[in-house]
Amino acid sequence: MSLVGHQPPPIFKRGLAPIARLSVFVAVCLVLLVADLRFRYLEVMRNALSVVTYPLQMAAATPADFVRNASRYFATLVEVQLENADLRRQRLTSGERLLRFELLEQENAQLRELLGMSRRVGVESIAADILYNAPDPFARKVILDRGAQQGVEAGLAVVDAKGVVGQVTRVHPVQSEVTLLTDRNQSIPVSVVRNGVRGVLFGTGRGRLEMRFVLADADIREGDQLVTSGLDGIFVPGLPVAQVTGVDRVSDAFARIDCEPLAAIETSVQVLVIGRTAYPPPPAPDPKER
Repeated sequence: MSLVGHQPPPIFKRGLAPIARLSVFVAVCLVLLVADLRFRYLEVMRNALSVVTYPLQMAAATPADFVRNASRYFATLVEVQLENADLRRQRLTSGERLLRFELLEQENAQLRELLGMSRRVGVESIAADILYNAPDPFARKVILDRGAQQGVEAGLAVVDAKGVVGQVTRVHPVQSEVTLLTDRNQSIPVSVVRNGVRGVLFGTGRGRLEMRFVLADADIREGDQLVTSGLDGIFVPGLPVAQVTGVDRVSDAFARIDCEPLAAIETSVQVLVIGRTAYPPPPAPDPKER
């Protein structure tokens, strides 16, 4: 039985032809687009669809956001760590620079005070730095960075901005040794500023001073200022030396007078070596040698 030219029965036909159906759908879409552009009647539907699909959009965007935020977090963490390391280095550098500035300010202040002392003394002086303490545990001595080549001589007074520190006792070509006032073998003639009472000040070896051989009835009080008398011809008269801190008149002959040095003997770094106003006279010849 031949099937050529056979047509299906009418019961199997379904609607319009595909081309006609496509034309209808295109026409409907165009009508809807034009109507929506003109009357905006699909705006509510779009808003409702956006609300319904928002959770789906967030769920779909979550992995990408997580990866992006994680990469940003780690990049920021590395950057912050690098910045912290840089800031720590800058802080150390700034702290070191600030410390140097403070030290320079202190040195400048000390030098200005020494310059003021030099002007008050009115004689030739030599600025020097204290290098270190002499290696002798039983003596109070320091070493200066100035010596015979700079004009330092044995016996010259050494002062800081506040008063007498000690006396040059040994001179080398480029260094010199200074015996501090607090050394037990050091002495200096002084007088009381208030009334001119004279005496001799001795070191005790313990950072203090003691005025000896002063009569018990001498007019010396606690708080009196002591200055160099200049009777030895070595120390310039009028240099501040010490302050009386206690007077003990128990003894019938001499009073015990405790004093505190005015100079920063244990902490001074810059000092002045004060020249002589006049050289002491030579010692008298021994009559036995004639």
